[in-house]
Amino acid sequence: MRAGRRAGAEVEGVLEQTTLVIADGRVLTPGGFVAGDLALSGDRVVGVGTGRAPAGASRLDACGRLVLPGVVDIHGDAFEWQIAPRPKSSFPLDVALMESDRQLLANGVTTAFHAVTVSWEPGLRSLESAAAIAARLEALRGRLACDARLHIRWEVFALEAVETVLTWLARRPTPILAFNDHVSNAMLSGHVQAKLPQSAERAGVSEAAYRALLERVWARRGETPDAVARVAAAARSAGAVLLAHDERSPEERARFRALGAATSEFPMNRETAAAARAAGEHTVLGAPNVLRGGSHIGMLDAGPAVAEGLCTVLASDYYYPSPLLAAFRLARDGILPLESAWALVSANAAQAAGLPDRGALAPGMRADVVVVDDDDPEAPRVAAAVVAGRVALRSD
Repeated sequence: MRAGRRAGAEVEGVLEQTTLVIADGRVLTPGGFVAGDLALSGDRVVGVGTGRAPAGASRLDACGRLVLPGVVDIHGDAFEWQIAPRPKSSFPLDVALMESDRQLLANGVTTAFHAVTVSWEPGLRSLESAAAIAARLEALRGRLACDARLHIRWEVFALEAVETVLTWLARRPTPILAFNDHVSNAMLSGHVQAKLPQSAERAGVSEAAYRALLERVWARRGETPDAVARVAAAARSAGAVLLAHDERSPEERARFRALGAATSEFPMNRETAAAARAAGEHTVLGAPNVLRGGSHIGMLDAGPAVAEGLCTVLASDYYYPSPLLAAFRLARDGILPLESAWALVSANAAQAAGLPDRGALAPGMRADVVVVDDDDPEAPRVAAAVVAGRVALRSD
């Protein structure tokens, strides 16, 4: 992983524009690792080079460490644990979201899509709870260090939530929206009973009450296609990126593709992931899957999927440290070189999220940067994080 190439003086001519120099690092550029200094001007990357920084420019010494594009986390819901670490113990939303922000930065995430579930369930994933989280996330954006954005996880059986979801699509920055259908997956797979205790506990109701509610919701399945089509049309009109979650077959991928969902999020099997990749589409899997050596629910194994080219993006899912750790794990296991593994959590993720201004350290790109100490590649550590050109974290 050590860079063997020293940067030339290609950016010395624009150093007068520089406001921050990240000096003496192993910088991951689109062409690979380069030893040198990363020059930033305002919230943009100027380039990689050597030379004296102008008077007034700040200096951050990387001390030979890795200098990487910040992680773009397209799907993270670990903030739920900060809100309700136990079923009957909850904390104020502002406290939970600001604590999540600190955890994200410490793990190299500079753009975070908070995956807020809009469900038919009561409790943490209810429409009321989702609306409160989305409102506080919007209100806190100016105080959060990460670029915090909304990922609407709309359960397609949450029919009463459609009008609210449509209003959220008009927000700026534009949210991304993922179609979720855990009801059909549960009812058609026959796994309802196995998940019933966990689901009922999350919703704050008895198992009998949850099962009765699920049956009532399932009885309305004939209404969901029109609702999905309506939301998809509104999302396309708003310019929102659409994803489809837990797709079960290539045929289901084709249906959501026709609605404008060009990314398969957590495809449930190899065939579905392969269909997405054959169409040139991104496939998102969970970074915890890489670390654990498989899916926690027995679905597509991310490590082999990455090796086969069937996974192009890794998301934190339920564990914020996982994108950083998974990229290094893939490199350590010889599945991908680090620069390619890092693209799964930066450049590819940015592309899938519709954010072409970030994910790479190249002139003109947004200055989202993490400095990583890789002395112990099994436990890489974020030594500093820069968000939009501003030093947001410095641990030493």
